[in-house]
Amino acid sequence: MSSVLPVYNRTNLTFSHGEGVYLYTPEGDKYLDFAAGIAVNSLGHSHPKAVAALVTQAQKLWHVSNLYHIQGLEPLAEKLTQNSFADKVFFCNSGAEAVECGLKMIRKYHDETGNPDKFRIISFMGAFHGRTIATISAGEPGKNTKGFEPLLEGFDHVPYGDLEAVKNAITPQTAGILVEPIQGEGGIKPAPNGFLKALRELCDKHGLLLMYDSVQCGMGRTGKLFSHEWWGVNPDITSSAKGIGNGFPLGACLATDKAAQGMKQGSHGSTYGSNPLAMAVGNAVVGEILSSGFLENVVEQGKYLKERLSSLVIRHPKIIEEIRGMGLMIGIKMRVPNADFVNALRAEKLLTVPASDNVVRVMPPLILEKKHIDEAMPKFEAACEKFV
Repeated sequence: MSSVLPVYNRTNLTFSHGEGVYLYTPEGDKYLDFAAGIAVNSLGHSHPKAVAALVTQAQKLWHVSNLYHIQGLEPLAEKLTQNSFADKVFFCNSGAEAVECGLKMIRKYHDETGNPDKFRIISFMGAFHGRTIATISAGEPGKNTKGFEPLLEGFDHVPYGDLEAVKNAITPQTAGILVEPIQGEGGIKPAPNGFLKALRELCDKHGLLLMYDSVQCGMGRTGKLFSHEWWGVNPDITSSAKGIGNGFPLGACLATDKAAQGMKQGSHGSTYGSNPLAMAVGNAVVGEILSSGFLENVVEQGKYLKERLSSLVIRHPKIIEEIRGMGLMIGIKMRVPNADFVNALRAEKLLTVPASDNVVRVMPPLILEKKHIDEAMPKFEAACEKFV
């Protein structure tokens, strides 16, 4: 019997190493990775700049705690603030922690500004924000919350994209709105046109803070550093993780000065947040994402991949319903069970990830090239043929 807590349904597959967009088993089998650790390995596997940053730092210093100034902390924070809406950044270890920081920040803001009774947050059905008690409370009630009740009080769930439901949910106790610009676990669902703009206007009208969860759709995944840039609607707070560390545990909560005004000394913290290893890797990864031509390539490859996948809908309309998403965050809405299709692709040595709404997520490393897409298409075709 295994000593490991059985909370994962792991497939019988082990990888020993990776390079670029490929993963290799101990037996030498080669897989094309279009999952990227669930949108994590933004630079692919064993990227030389990320490896060099980690190895160099590992030979010098691992941990000193936030009692001291940490080399790399300010440069990474400045990379993010100078290229986003934000004025301040808090670094942590995961997406759930980044969301948790944002939730605390919303409540602290209203307490700081003389409205301690404003604590409720509007969130959305289909959302996933993490697995702490607070973040499962913010997400859609269901399988992630069963058995963990009572959940944290203060979240009001409304249908994603339903502006009237949002308006009706606002009360004198409402403090903010938490939304994914593109729902990831919910099935790769971009916000409807005009929805984020309307949420921004509601927040401004009622004195609420607008928070985006950009853990999965941020860090260049859609061809912008943060996906909300496509709509031109800035939040007050956003969470980031996954692709920011290319697999090294790193999260970030970004905020405006206004939203962060209540987060004073002692109000929040993290033992491992901002550690020298994470800062070294984060600087290397974010620096590469912001380098000349990188995001443009994501847009170009995403457009080509979506076009090629859309051709499958034409040839296999009884198997695939539609292709959705932006950049290299693409969802294949299936007419057959998505888990079966993921397994069929895996048999072709192509890795993808299932999501809700019977969707298969296609989220390759952002270093993807046209040749990799051309290599993947016969594998998609072969998987479809298995259901004909």
